[in-house]
Formats: sequence, structure tokens, C-alpha cells
Amino acid sequence: MIEIRSLSKSFGLKPVLHGIDLSVAKGDFLALLGPNGAGKTTLLRVVSTLSRPDAGEVNVSGLSLSTHAYAVRELLGVVTHHPLLYTELTAEENLRFYARMYGLVTAEPRIRTVLDQVNLLAQRHDLVGTFSRGMQQRLAIARATLHQPQVILFDEPHTGLDQDAAAMLDDVLRSVAATGRTVLMTTHDFARGLALSDRVAILCRGKIAFEAQSSTLNPTAFS
Repeated sequence: MIEIRSLSKSFGLKPVLHGIDLSVAKGDFLALLGPNGAGKTTLLRVVSTLSRPDAGEVNVSGLSLSTHAYAVRELLGVVTHHPLLYTELTAEENLRFYARMYGLVTAEPRIRTVLDQVNLLAQRHDLVGTFSRGMQQRLAIARATLHQPQVILFDEPHTGLDQDAAAMLDDVLRSVAATGRTVLMTTHDFARGLALSDRVAILCRGKIAFEAQSSTLNPTAFS
């Protein structure tokens, strides 16, 4: 579903990504692990079409980002540690706004479905500005899955969450993965990445240093 080949990216004279090769199969959950500054966010920004690579190629569902960026965007849902929500609107109003952006004609049933999936249906009429950080992240997932994208990209979604909120977000992430969508999530939390994913890749100094099936690894080896 996602094919990355010989991808490189620099900012000015500072190289960030060095010839990345990475694949994510349809329906897989890949956790991209690595310390802060490893290049995880830069890689996700390239895949999400928010940043252009200096060299290399990215294909999503057989479509090249270099020639079909608009079509690729329709296949993606993106969640970062910035929820991209309007705090002066209610949860439901936020999703109606994004439904219009996505071109959804009969949005109301879908809005109720995604709010229920992230356990926010009871808060649908509440202003997002009154939501906790964890609630905003769950609503961001509802926003990102509203148009039923084939691929979901999560960039450090647990940033700033307390333990209870992070655990609830884990449940939501598992439910998203269970729908058969392809998931790519960046995190510096090795134990959480292993627990949630089917496969892990470790990014270090802009290069893929390691790849393996999550089930074959011992979380204590990364502690």
C-alpha cells in the first residue's frame, strides 16, 4: 500500500533522510520507532504530501506522489500531535466542516459513527475548547477517518497525554487498525509501538536501521 524507495530529504545543508527504503502492506500497522530528531516526522510529512523529497519516490496504492499528489491525499487520513480542530466549534460542527471539505454528501450518519467509534458521541454538542488533550486527539482520529481513507498516518499521537488518556487512545488506535486500514505511526515509545503494531522499523540518523515483525521482539530489549 505504501512504497518508499531511495527517499532523501535535507533542510538547507542539513540532511535529514538518507535513501530510505520502506514498505507497508495493505492492512498492516507499522510503527516507525526512533528517538527525537531521527527524521520520523519528516518522513511522515513526505508521505502525507506536506513536504517534497529531494530525491526518491513514494507510491500510495500504486499512485506516485510526484504525479498524483491530489489523488493520494484522498486516500489518506492524517493525525499529528496538533489535532487541527476549531476550538470554538462543537465536535459535531468540526466534523461537518471537514465532511464538506471531503465532499461527503450524506455526512450525518457517518459523523455519528466516527464519534461513537472514538467514544465521543455523548460530547458531540460540546465545544472542542472544553475538551481535554486526550479527547481532542480522539476527535482528531474521527476527523481523519471520516472519509474512510485507505491509509492512516499517525505522527506521535500520544504526545502530551497522561497515562489514562494514552491508554484510551491505544484502544481507539486498535479499533482503527481492526477495520483493515493500513496504518503508519511514528513514536519514540518503543514498548507502545511494539504493543500496537504488526511490524516495526527503527529510524536512526535518517536511515532505516532495523525492521522486524513486532511479535518476534521482546519489549524489554528496548527499555
